[in-house]
Amino acid sequence: MNPIELSFEFFPPKTAEGVDKLRATRAQLAPLKPKFVSVTFGAGGSTQQGTLDTVVDIAKEGIEAAPHVSCIGSSKDSLRAILNEYRAHGIRHIVALRGDLPSGMGEVGELRYASELVSFIRAEFGDWFWIEVAGYPEYHPQSRSPRHDMDNFVRKVKAGANSVITQYFFNADAYFRFVDDAQKLGVDVPIVPGIMPITNYSQLMRFSEMCGAEVPRWVARRLESFGDDRESIRAFGLDVVTDLCERLLGAKVPGLHFYTLNGAAATKAICERLNA
Repeated sequence: MNPIELSFEFFPPKTAEGVDKLRATRAQLAPLKPKFVSVTFGAGGSTQQGTLDTVVDIAKEGIEAAPHVSCIGSSKDSLRAILNEYRAHGIRHIVALRGDLPSGMGEVGELRYASELVSFIRAEFGDWFWIEVAGYPEYHPQSRSPRHDMDNFVRKVKAGANSVITQYFFNADAYFRFVDDAQKLGVDVPIVPGIMPITNYSQLMRFSEMCGAEVPRWVARRLESFGDDRESIRAFGLDVVTDLCERLLGAKVPGLHFYTLNGAAATKAICERLNA
């Protein structure tokens, strides 16, 4: 049996306590031998220094770290500067995103779309960076139509992306259809499904509303019925997400990318069930 290629997403901690917690989380997940870990940052570069510090910290542990780089609200000069800094630290893997415009910020920046960011990185840095981009099996929440969304996706892949990480989903058929449609339009890079462990009902519903991910009604109703019973929520969530991962792995997906929310327990439990 081939090993499952795993990767994890973290966010940059804002406190010393958060830094210690994330280091403990990484230590717990390290035995799973992730291919890489990604590190997010806030809109308009609001935590850009935190991302850099976290990525450098992770790289020192011998783990490949991929910072998120967003073009919204940034100039070409500022993007060039941060990418040069990552290159100076030997970072060769990034996640290129459009990003969200923070409230109150009027300037979109010189690059408006992820496809333009990917083209810019290739023009400036050649093949130095392995570039991940995002995919949306249930469509980007701001897309005008499914066709428009797919056209934008194909455009950014063909601008020079090496692979894709999807938004999380709970409907495997949405992912399979998305991959089929993309491949018919000439996308030939790996499309890795994003996986969100379920540990908190209200948090899951809030995140899903923001990012356009659908929580199946039967899952939402069951989670809601548990009220404040966290153990039941975690146990049910573990079953649901493990079943999803088993179906994906049965279809020979290229890997699994876990949105850890800087915690180890749920992701580790799922991977142990999968014999990862």
